[in-house]
This record gives sequence, C-alpha cells and structure tokens, in this order.
Amino acid sequence: MAFNDRGSRGRDSNRGDFGAPREMHKTKCSDCGVETEVPFKPDPERPVYCRECLPKHRKPREDRY
Repeated sequence: MAFNDRGSRGRDSNRGDFGAPREMHKTKCSDCGVETEVPFKPDPERPVYCRECLPKHRKPREDRY
C-alpha cells in the first residue's frame, strides 16, 4: 500500500466530531453584562465571561522551561 493510498482509514478518520459545528448557549457576561454565546451549558453557580472580559480573569501561564 502506498503512503497516500489509505482510503477512508487515513489520518483524519479518528478525529471524532472536531469539525462539526458546536452547540452554542446564550448567556450574560458576569462582568460587563453583555449577552454572549459560549460552547457549553453555563452553570448558574459559576461566572461566565465574554471574549473581552475573559483575559482579565485568567491566571497567567507559567513558563515551562
């Protein structure tokens, strides 16, 4: 079998639904109150942030050297 002759069992056959559209849920940002959409069902006990407010609440990444 040639390298590119893999048929339907090629490299992308085990990717699941990564290319499928995600179900979006409307909610309000816990910071600014703007209506936004998120790719998960929001938990009323946890804050949800819009794209503009989210970076203010993320912990800085530590360098992994």
